[in-house]
Amino acid sequence: MKSKMMAMLLLITALLVGCSKENANNEEQAPQESVDIKELVNDYTVRNAVAASASITSSELIVTDDDKKVTTYDLPEDEFFVSIAPFVNTTHPCDIHSLTGCQGELVEEDFDVHIEDSEGHVILDEVKKTEANGFIDLWLPRNDTFTVTIKQDTKKTVSEITTFDGDNTCITTMRLE
Repeated sequence: MKSKMMAMLLLITALLVGCSKENANNEEQAPQESVDIKELVNDYTVRNAVAASASITSSELIVTDDDKKVTTYDLPEDEFFVSIAPFVNTTHPCDIHSLTGCQGELVEEDFDVHIEDSEGHVILDEVKKTEANGFIDLWLPRNDTFTVTIKQDTKKTVSEITTFDGDNTCITTMRLE
């Protein structure tokens, strides 16, 4: 009788620990095949999708809803997301881009953006407009070093960025001078 009671208590304890751990983490991995990750990232950037918070690391998009439920989405294996906020006067320190929180100085302005990879190949050479959050969102090839040149009128900034695992996804250090 004691052994049956002990076994029952252990089973109940195991179930309770499992449930409490699940509720404490409140995190789930989203099914990848049904999500266009680039479109989802853009939707948070342009405010077509809302969340309590949405941030993007070098490997995943992390979305927290109003009920504090966290959902993570894997980023493409061959592309790296980076968001750049060119500035003249004001900026903020940032490593991991918050799609719902970061705000750059220069909102909805046109910039000439030129990007070359480590071998000198032109990856991008076009006019890009900052979003309402003052950032230019880019998807670049992973595992490389890039020279980024941003111009507006007579002002220009040049910076080297990298797209390796663990690298920053938020670039707020490119001052136009």
